[in-house]
Amino acid sequence: MGQCLSPCCEKQGPNSPAGSSSDSGHPNHSHTLYIAGIPVSDSKDNGCGEPNPPVTTPGSEWKMFTPYPKLPPIKKQGVSAEAKRLSLISREVSEAKILAMFEQYRDPEEDCILADGIERFCMDLEVKPEEFIVLVLAWKFGAETMCEFSRTEFVQGCKAMKVDSIKGIQSKFPELLAEVHEKQAFKDLYRWTYKFGLDTASAQRTLPTDMAISLWKLVFSQNEPPVLQRWLEFLEKHTSIRGIPKDTWDMFLNFTEQVGEDLSSYDDTEAWPSLLDDFVEYENDRHNQNVTTD
Repeated sequence: MGQCLSPCCEKQGPNSPAGSSSDSGHPNHSHTLYIAGIPVSDSKDNGCGEPNPPVTTPGSEWKMFTPYPKLPPIKKQGVSAEAKRLSLISREVSEAKILAMFEQYRDPEEDCILADGIERFCMDLEVKPEEFIVLVLAWKFGAETMCEFSRTEFVQGCKAMKVDSIKGIQSKFPELLAEVHEKQAFKDLYRWTYKFGLDTASAQRTLPTDMAISLWKLVFSQNEPPVLQRWLEFLEKHTSIRGIPKDTWDMFLNFTEQVGEDLSSYDDTEAWPSLLDDFVEYENDRHNQNVTTD
């Protein structure tokens, strides 16, 4: 700015000859800066004794702008804000889509998904029915019976996970596996597994030993305690043990956490189930070679 875009305005005075210009060499010449056509400060004049008029372009009116200072870049949303945004999106699940997915696997004669439907469900999820993630999924659905998902369990489970499609469920697998690596979550899963294995149709209250062995292998498949294989061998060898009470199932988890691999820290004065006492005694005798291992 400060450059004249139009001829200088001539000032006529009583002592000035016609056609002469004002004193252009005055040291305090000034002009006016304009923002949106509004004068805001004085600076040099246009050399004609008058402030510079605002620069205009054809068809414009008082649209002279001075450059604004460069603004700092707008900060991007933090991770927490982005996570909240994605969380809001993920909550927008469609119950209609969940019900349509349920109908795809529902038994034609029952209002639930039975063994055949679960097998097809697992195939679409690209997992095997005996995989650990399927057990975790059943736990998240709150399933009460093995090889069965009721309509309510399926719908509420999908809503809780905020999914309404096969791809949506698959996307949750890493999150589910990470969740059950936490001690309390795994404890909840472990205790639920006992009830899940019971045959509720026959009012079963004690888990058959062969079913318990299968479920122990499955529930500990991601993080096997050192003593597990010897415990299972003990049960398989002693066929007279026909069932596992719930307190034995629950306490075995504590047993794996408190007793060392060599069982040296086992205290038989504590209130352990008798079956665990028998196991430790058997292992100690075998270690002392008092028991054959055929």
